[in-house]
Amino acid sequence: MDVILLKKVGGLGDLGDKVAVRPGYGRNFLIPSGCAVSATESNLKAFEERRAELEAEAAATLANAEARKARLEDISVTIARKAGDEGRLFGSVGTGDIAQALTEGGIEVAKSEVRLPEGAFRAIGEHEVEVRLHSDVDVTVRVEIVPAD
Repeated sequence: MDVILLKKVGGLGDLGDKVAVRPGYGRNFLIPSGCAVSATESNLKAFEERRAELEAEAAATLANAEARKARLEDISVTIARKAGDEGRLFGSVGTGDIAQALTEGGIEVAKSEVRLPEGAFRAIGEHEVEVRLHSDVDVTVRVEIVPAD
């Protein structure tokens, strides 16, 4: 199945690229999420008419992500959780907890933007967390997990 990308999709292509994808991926993810349209003649024409508008929108999104990155650099958040004597948490600190702590710190971050490749944290200490604000913009944030009183 051929599709025209309306947004940059990591590992697939940039805005305006015509790419071949598996039919299920195109029909069930790319098209419903607004990342692509099927590559028909009418859609090609409509895309070319809207290309400038879509490129301006993509540039604005990238600029917004860069501005958020500048605010997130050198930021550290502290999260208090109940822990045992050896420093093991009663539970864990996951992406939702980190996103909420950053949002309470004044910078809006979605849960889906926080990356924890090794899973949730289950011990107190200082950890480095990657936040992906855009497919081209990543920032590292320090998260300190301390025992709650």
